[in-house]
Amino acid sequence: MKKGNEVMKKRCQWANKNVLNEQYHDNEWAKPIYDDKLLFEMLILEINQAGLSWDIIVKKRANFRDAFDNWDYHKIALYDEKKKEELILNKGIVRNRLKINAAVNNAKAFIKIQENYESFSNFIWSFTKNKIINNSIEDEEITPSFSELSIKIGLELKQKGFSFLGKTTVYSFLQAIGIVNDHYNYCSFKN
Repeated sequence: MKKGNEVMKKRCQWANKNVLNEQYHDNEWAKPIYDDKLLFEMLILEINQAGLSWDIIVKKRANFRDAFDNWDYHKIALYDEKKKEELILNKGIVRNRLKINAAVNNAKAFIKIQENYESFSNFIWSFTKNKIINNSIEDEEITPSFSELSIKIGLELKQKGFSFLGKTTVYSFLQAIGIVNDHYNYCSFKN
């Protein structure tokens, strides 16, 4: 399919809601991430998506970045009650006390993992021995919301002190960081 001289690319159905979703889908989603700062960002964004839609999160993403000190997890680990209250009052982000507390708690746990594994990237990618899981998905009706891997990683993260990370949130995180490639089979961005 062509639009002028430009070849129209087919996207996963969820990405067609707006330009922000298209850009996220085309440039980030399911592409392997190894940078710890970006891994932390995606972890906290996925936690904030729980119970909401990615559409809400992608629209607030820049606000999250500003509110959470450009995802500096060392600073976030030191947030006190005053800073947490400031975040609760910030209309530009998801104002959920449990999710804000989880961001602070998870920053501390994230740093501990770095100390033990040299990087969070080494830790999270070790579950697949640095391999990408390419799923074959015909349409959104059969897209999994969790897997044995997301259950295993979720339990391991909880043991290491992380909070607000169930099997579904962990699965979304794995999709976001490219460990799991769930682009639909018809999607131009599958590979």
